[in-house]
Amino acid sequence: MVKRILLIMFSLLAAAVILIPISLFYILNNGNPYHKYLVNKHIPQHLEELGYSEEDIIEQAYLQPKHPINNDVYHGHYKVVFSDEPQLEYLYGVTKKGKNVVQFCEKETLLGPRHYGEMTTDETKHSEEDCIGYFDNRD
Repeated sequence: MVKRILLIMFSLLAAAVILIPISLFYILNNGNPYHKYLVNKHIPQHLEELGYSEEDIIEQAYLQPKHPINNDVYHGHYKVVFSDEPQLEYLYGVTKKGKNVVQFCEKETLLGPRHYGEMTTDETKHSEEDCIGYFDNRD
């Protein structure tokens, strides 16, 4: 009986030693799957509620930044490129409190595919009134 208990405990310990590093490696490279689920669930729905259709959007995708962003939102966020402003990449996030969708005031200026210029905070066609700072509240 004691051998069986020791075998079970050793098996659980071995599984933990193997699974914990694999899980951490996955999360560091791909982001938190729960954050990705929330962002992909709430933001496309928010854009649809604002009246945007597939024709209005050239590109939309989940992003996992490698640097700290605003602590009021989940780390993973969403980029949107509108067809009438293909030179700007709008960034959206989901707040931790209330799971509300917010637009970041900063927009990425696209110089080419995967080539970015300066971020701009100027008001543009698709700017929302209530936006939050991308780099605010980063403690």
